[in-house]
Amino acid sequence: MKPNELRDMSVENLESRLTELTEERFRLRFRSATESIENPMRFRAIRRDIARIRTILKEKSGVESQESGSPAS
Repeated sequence: MKPNELRDMSVENLESRLTELTEERFRLRFRSATESIENPMRFRAIRRDIARIRTILKEKSGVESQESGSPAS
């Protein structure tokens, strides 16, 4: 997914997508141990999507804490 698409999603949607990708990564890793994988580049795509989602979740939590926190000056 593109980062702009992820930024438009709500936190709940991002967290559910993160859970889905984590489970998919586990299943794919488990399958690769027992059989040949038809698309080994999927590992990289899943890993990068997970990193993108985690980054955007941190960005959103940082923005929320700045908005609710006291001003710096």
